[in-house]
Amino acid sequence: MGTPSNETVFIAHLSPDGTQAQTVKTHLQNTARRAEAFARPFGGQEQARLAGILHDLGKYSDAFQQRLAGGPKVDHSTAGAKEAAALRQLETAFAVAGHHGGLPDGGARSDAPGAPTLHGRLKKQVPSYDAWRSEIRLPLPARPPKIACDGFSASFYIRMLYSCLVDADYLDTEAFMYGAAPRGDCTDLKTLLAKLERHVAPWWDAKTELNKKRCGVLKTCLSAGREFCRGLYTLTVPTGGGKTVSSLAFALHHAVAQGMARVIYVIPYTSIIDQTAEVFREILGDENVIEHHSGADFTVPDGRTDPDLYRKALATENWDAPVIVTTAVQFFESLFSNRSSRCRKLHNIADSVIIFDEAQTLPVSHLRPCVAAIGQLVRYYSATAVLCTATQPALQPLFEELKTGLALREICPNTENLFHFFRRTTLRHAGQMTAEALAASLNSLQQTLCVVNRRETTRRLFDMMEPEGRYCLSTLLCPADRKRLLAEIRARLETGRTCRVVSTSLIEAGVDVDFPTAWREEAGLDSVLQTAGRCNREGTRPATQSIVTVFRLDGQSAPAIIRQNVDAFRSILTQFDDPAIPAAIERYFSFYRTLKGDAALDRQGVLDAFNFGLKGNIFPFATVSDNFHLIERDTVTVYIPVAEGIPLVEQLRKGDVSRALFRRLGQFAVQIYPEHLQKLAAAGAVEPAGGGSFILTNTDLYSRSTGLMLDVGTGNGLFV
Repeated sequence: MGTPSNETVFIAHLSPDGTQAQTVKTHLQNTARRAEAFARPFGGQEQARLAGILHDLGKYSDAFQQRLAGGPKVDHSTAGAKEAAALRQLETAFAVAGHHGGLPDGGARSDAPGAPTLHGRLKKQVPSYDAWRSEIRLPLPARPPKIACDGFSASFYIRMLYSCLVDADYLDTEAFMYGAAPRGDCTDLKTLLAKLERHVAPWWDAKTELNKKRCGVLKTCLSAGREFCRGLYTLTVPTGGGKTVSSLAFALHHAVAQGMARVIYVIPYTSIIDQTAEVFREILGDENVIEHHSGADFTVPDGRTDPDLYRKALATENWDAPVIVTTAVQFFESLFSNRSSRCRKLHNIADSVIIFDEAQTLPVSHLRPCVAAIGQLVRYYSATAVLCTATQPALQPLFEELKTGLALREICPNTENLFHFFRRTTLRHAGQMTAEALAASLNSLQQTLCVVNRRETTRRLFDMMEPEGRYCLSTLLCPADRKRLLAEIRARLETGRTCRVVSTSLIEAGVDVDFPTAWREEAGLDSVLQTAGRCNREGTRPATQSIVTVFRLDGQSAPAIIRQNVDAFRSILTQFDDPAIPAAIERYFSFYRTLKGDAALDRQGVLDAFNFGLKGNIFPFATVSDNFHLIERDTVTVYIPVAEGIPLVEQLRKGDVSRALFRRLGQFAVQIYPEHLQKLAAAGAVEPAGGGSFILTNTDLYSRSTGLMLDVGTGNGLFV
């Protein structure tokens, strides 16, 4: 095979049974066509086609052909990167070099040959692959799309180009090896829009003033969806205003009117994603809604072949579906990742309507890079973004500072009147309270919610409360138990039975519960208002009787992570009689940003790293990817063998692992910090499960009512 001739056949892939072969030429051409199509929505089709042609040039080497016969592994990516660099196609060189191992750091010209940077890779000696010249004709010089000339914009484009190449490569290889998979056969967006319109049709005959107002919000969103051009929008709707369905209505109408590809719904927490996805499935059909998060399970039951589940599992890889429901962690960490598995879907974010639910929860420490990424998607990748919340943060200055050329436009401009109408609670500040006095107040009420800042506090108050109808919610409970307890809570609330709940902030954003009163430990104004949104949700009681009491626990300062939030909230209380009005909310976010300072909005210096390099390292893709985590502290997964989780944990112990198993195990997982793991390990309460995860062996330390006990010495759950 070594000497090029008319008889030489260069093979890219062999079928699993070894009976069929795909030539390198065929694979390169197929990949190029797919990548070109993927990049067309943002004008990168020429470079994407070139990347597809170049990516596996290294397979024209004798060494790779011997690899197919069982020889040693061969670097077949660097060859194409070298050719791209020779053509002065830096963007393509990055994409090709990283299409298996991940986008490398650019490095510096002084890097040694073979260093794990692009500069090092380009100096590396690789087996001769000159045979490609007899089979492959390169496209004309490729032109990148018109984007801003700053480093961050260039890095964003490289990731998008990389995504097109990786997905095209995977799809062509998959088609050859296993046949065409059931991808992309979902219902079209026009049909989904018709489903939505049929679903809401009975609502138009609203009888109550509350439902009439909700219909007004929905009508405004439907109209805006049809009329607005692609761009950057806010949807500021008070809690109880029907924000979830109204935002979906805008997204579907807009996508159809603008000829866009899909709708992506970004939700802040896995704890609330299920209920949003369930609403969408009810309206649009189960087959048209893809959930992509750690707890999504697309396992085929009992090993039976299920084409729909198989299609959904495949769609999570590249988001080839009409409606995607995902988490902010999955969305933004993918946008700043260098790994092929996470970047593969990025090109499908282009030409999409993206709804950011509860946008106020975007982490402050990553706010600038997140806002910059949103700006890139809207400005250069034909996306529409909607920042959807009941307490809209003041993000317009950030979009202006980042010179995106974008202005935020409100979809429902009658915000002030909406807030006055949907006012269903009265805030009061009780000042300092002892835990004993707080518990006594909670016990005096038949139904109430108390939200505190520390997981330790939830346990403490839970122990002080009357046993009948008491509940404790925190992330020390595995997701399966949180879902079960929330279902019990909702049933008790609906039937008027005793229901007293103490919870961390996980209940604040998007959890659909309705308490007659609520209590909130001092926090940021946005958190206080989110707690208020769980009180008198349906407006069945006068606002003057639906009291949300804010308190400060005696002898307990605010956790460091929210201390400035609390300071900003206290400042607002001195300036406004009513902190819930839009003007107070805007002032709060502005003051909070001032307290944090601009540097705190990009704590890891992501923007500077791409704009100016990182210690001489240009385009540090791998370095940024390793460090970009929305949840900043590293946690460890502990699997809890309870209920349906017992056989799953046993399967894990046996080593019979799969992606599907880990998705299912996610429902029985608790995330803890390393210092807490050390205590559990010292007590012999956990065993390693591989991949850095653990299994709880002492199940006495887990309660299905209160969760995992982290301090095995005292039996207390600690704040983290």
